[in-house]
Amino acid sequence: MSTEKTDISQELLELVAREGMVDVSDITPESRLEDLDIQSADFVMILMALEEEYGVYISVDNELSEVQTVQDLLTLAQAKIEEGKKDATA
Repeated sequence: MSTEKTDISQELLELVAREGMVDVSDITPESRLEDLDIQSADFVMILMALEEEYGVYISVDNELSEVQTVQDLLTLAQAKIEEGKKDATA
């Protein structure tokens, strides 16, 4: 994994912890969001923070329907960030 992806992963973990009101030490990529007690309102805050900090939009209805673990969310967010970078250079 590249250093940039590692940095983004760590930043995203910290964002999930902050906005989901969970201690970052309790979060692993394998953690199920449900087990971390991240509620729908927390999801909205996480998505708003992603949009604000990274300029990416993730649809609650479509794209989040398959997200169950922190890694699922990280993968989706990283893909959106990469997509945004490609669009910005195109």
